[in-house]
Amino acid sequence: MDNQQLKKAGLKITLPRVKILQILENSHDPHMSAEDVYKALMEAEEEVGLATVYRVLTQFEQAGLVMRHNFEGGHSVFELDRGEHHDHMVCLQSGKVIEFHSEEIEKLQKEVAEKMGYRLVDHSLVLYVEPKES
Repeated sequence: MDNQQLKKAGLKITLPRVKILQILENSHDPHMSAEDVYKALMEAEEEVGLATVYRVLTQFEQAGLVMRHNFEGGHSVFELDRGEHHDHMVCLQSGKVIEFHSEEIEKLQKEVAEKMGYRLVDHSLVLYVEPKES
């Protein structure tokens, strides 16, 4: 994504928006909370307040640039919308969010909806997991 994406989404190119977009693109973790983004900005010595981070992430969500995932326990993270469907697992011990894709699960969900007389339009699947005992 670049500044053109901001323009295409109808957003003015501002320094905070550009910086936050760069943080999301360059992060090793594709799922970041607003606080994670804020900390990354602070480490990069960028002067963007936490309220601005929340506002920009909400604008990005409304513009379709990012997706917000609200997990149990009030855990909310953002990720760039790259147009590829995937589901999530959340580790109950660490809070880590893991992406996965399963053709079997996708097929089964469609079959279940059809058996019940519906057509699957969209879904969100979150598995809450913990490490197996070794």
